[in-house]
Amino acid sequence: MNLTFKTVEENNEKAEIYSQRVRAGKRTYFFDVKSTRSNDYYVTITESKRKFNDDNFSYEKHKIFLYKEDFVKFMDALQGTIDHVKSELLTEEALAALEAPIAEKEIVETAETAPSYDNELKWE
Repeated sequence: MNLTFKTVEENNEKAEIYSQRVRAGKRTYFFDVKSTRSNDYYVTITESKRKFNDDNFSYEKHKIFLYKEDFVKFMDALQGTIDHVKSELLTEEALAALEAPIAEKEIVETAETAPSYDNELKWE
C-alpha cells in the first residue's frame, strides 16, 4: 500500500488565509479565514476552553462554519443582538464598564503577533 500525505498548503482544501485569536477569560476564540479547492472563502469561529482531568488537560471546542453568502446576514443578526443587549438589558453602569477602553493587545492577537505554542492551540 502506498500512502501519500499532503500538507494543508498542498491540499488547499482548508488553507488558512488569515487568523485572529481573542482571549476572553477561561475561553479563547479563534476567527480563521480559510479557502476551499475552488478558492471560495469561509470563516470558522472556534470557541476553545481548556479542561483539566487529574494531571492531564484537553480542549473542549465548539466551531461555527460561516460561508461567504451568509456574512451579511450573520453580521446583521450579531449586531442586532448586541445592540439589543446594550440598549434593553444593560444598566448604564454596566454599559459604561463594557465600553471602557481596553488595551488592544489584550483583546486581539493576529497570527503574526501571537506567541507560538507549538500548535497547542491550533485547530484544523
